Amino acid sequence: MRAPAPAIKIADLRKTYATADCEIPALDGLSFRIEPGEFVSLLGPSGCGKTTVLRIVAGLTAKTGGIVEVDGVPVTGPQRKIGLVFQVPALMKWRTALENVLLPAEILGLDRAASRGRAHELLDLVGLSEFASRYPRELSGGMQQRVAIARALAHDPAILLLDEPFSALDMMTRNQLNIELLRIWSERRKTSLLVTHSIPEAIFLSDRIVVLGPRPARILEVVTVSLPRPRDPSIRVSLSFMQVVDRIGRLVGLEYI
Repeated sequence: MRAPAPAIKIADLRKTYATADCEIPALDGLSFRIEPGEFVSLLGPSGCGKTTVLRIVAGLTAKTGGIVEVDGVPVTGPQRKIGLVFQVPALMKWRTALENVLLPAEILGLDRAASRGRAHELLDLVGLSEFASRYPRELSGGMQQRVAIARALAHDPAILLLDEPFSALDMMTRNQLNIELLRIWSERRKTSLLVTHSIPEAIFLSDRIVVLGPRPARILEVVTVSLPRPRDPSIRVSLSFMQVVDRIGRLVGLEYI
């Protein structure tokens, strides 16, 4: 019996950007796969090509070579089964939180009543049910990013792609949203691929971490995070957690005590 296809398959992925006078290699033969329901992080130094990988999987950027498949089908453009969360929430300032969450359903022409009910459910899921009628200017940065996560889930995608969604937030808010994202993932079990440069964030959230080297990106190692689930913030100060921090830190050239 044939094994089911991975949710995301990347094999020998290459990407080169052409400029007026030269070619700049960004990705150099990346290969890894993500199983359905798995949470995987792409971690590496700034500018190493993490976001490029995400955009190729999302169908927003064309690859130069290699294979990229979602559920066994080659990626040729944006797909409904993928939800995206970017670094900046990019909410429409003239729409309320509820109306922002409803946007994908409107674009896809989904049933209005059912979509509205789902939007309310998602705002409750991210802890913002009391703020449905508020505009982005009335929400903190962390609250706006929660709305963005709810919006990404509005059309019930099978896969969630997150491009450093908490990088612009203060550390306290970022840690709190890590907890919220983990809770949401635990409840919905969406296949998730997170781009981050935070080692603790990647460990806290992930089943596996794909560690990339400097551009042009190559995989240094795929680290399995064997910490038990469910996880709570106290695990961040455990010896087992710090051992993984140290291991990944050494891979990317950092020393941790």
